[in-house]
Amino acid sequence: MKLTTSLLGATALCAATAAHAVDLEVTHWWTSGGEANAVAKFAEALNATGTHTWVDGAIAGGGDTARPIMISRILGGDPMDAFQFNHGRQAEELIEAGLLLDLTDVAEANGWKDLVNPSDLLDACTYEGRIYCVPVNIHSWQWMWLSNKAYEDAGLAVPTNWQEFVDTADELRAAGKIPLALGGQPWQSGGAFQVMAVALAGEEAWLKVYRDKDAEAVMGPEFTSVFEAAAQAREFAQGSNVQDWNQATNLVITDQAGAQIMGDWAQGEFALAGEVAGTDYTCLPGLGVTEVISTGGDAFYFPAQDDPEVTQAQKDLAQLLISPEVQVSFNAAKGSLPVRGDVNLEDVNDCTRKGLDILAAGNIVPATEQLLSPDTAQQINDLMTEFWASTDMSAADAQQRFSDIIANAD
Repeated sequence: MKLTTSLLGATALCAATAAHAVDLEVTHWWTSGGEANAVAKFAEALNATGTHTWVDGAIAGGGDTARPIMISRILGGDPMDAFQFNHGRQAEELIEAGLLLDLTDVAEANGWKDLVNPSDLLDACTYEGRIYCVPVNIHSWQWMWLSNKAYEDAGLAVPTNWQEFVDTADELRAAGKIPLALGGQPWQSGGAFQVMAVALAGEEAWLKVYRDKDAEAVMGPEFTSVFEAAAQAREFAQGSNVQDWNQATNLVITDQAGAQIMGDWAQGEFALAGEVAGTDYTCLPGLGVTEVISTGGDAFYFPAQDDPEVTQAQKDLAQLLISPEVQVSFNAAKGSLPVRGDVNLEDVNDCTRKGLDILAAGNIVPATEQLLSPDTAQQINDLMTEFWASTDMSAADAQQRFSDIIANAD
């Protein structure tokens, strides 16, 4: 792939700072077709410097599988040179243990505080005033993706909001389609639930629960309606019979399913399949009810190393990841939004434009990774996996158990 002249210029600046070539092992969990296509943009940019080389360390199975492996290597004295986490609280203990590289000097020299938008993305990389990661995208969970042809085959109009989706689900099922595609990984059911919570309970009630840890709010009428809707969605998802999120997305792409609740990384799969937003598929931010963007996403951290040449190469990579050209090429492939507010996004598709408009209007909520500890998040994911997998657990029982988790959340 040819890189633009401007990209070569940017990467040359990175190369000029390093005295020697360094092979950098980078671990991440981007292994689906769309994700692999996106992360290749990072690798191509680093390799184009002619100085440093990207050594790919992809770990299949998603973040729940990859994070413990990454942490184990770092704690065991065999760290990689860079690793992907979601920016938020996931790396707190590694930072407290002094195991991660402080990037404050790089951030200050390159004006990250003036470039990163919204600012809470960089705040999520900051611990006690020091910056330990570089945010690379804005990923939002708050989306529902629908197959236009699945609804056309059933003689139905494509829903424009959650209630219309509910109202047409039985007819879609009667036409041989799965109303709602859902994979079997715990984070998928947990994520789908929190999307429903923001959309159907509203931002204020959602923040009381996820940010303020208000267990009484969980038992209020707003969240009662969410759990009742989740029980409906559980019925709609029967028949998905897939494990990975991208397999569920493929059910929508191949018109076997009507919809999927999934983050905007699903767009990478649609793009790789040649699907066109607005023509082949429809996107509903906030389920078409509460149009917000959650400002989560991915960031790269760098384990502290004893070799100063490796340390410099890590800093070179950190700056490259946030450079304008790399931000555009990576996020266009990933389906996410750039973290920089000064890049050219004139050619984005209809769904990405919706996300940008919502972001510009300031209709944003924090990502759950920024509000909940990994332990609390895992407890919620485990509960939702159990709830979505079996009708034996009632909506009321799940609501009470969720309230108990929030009451003890850290």
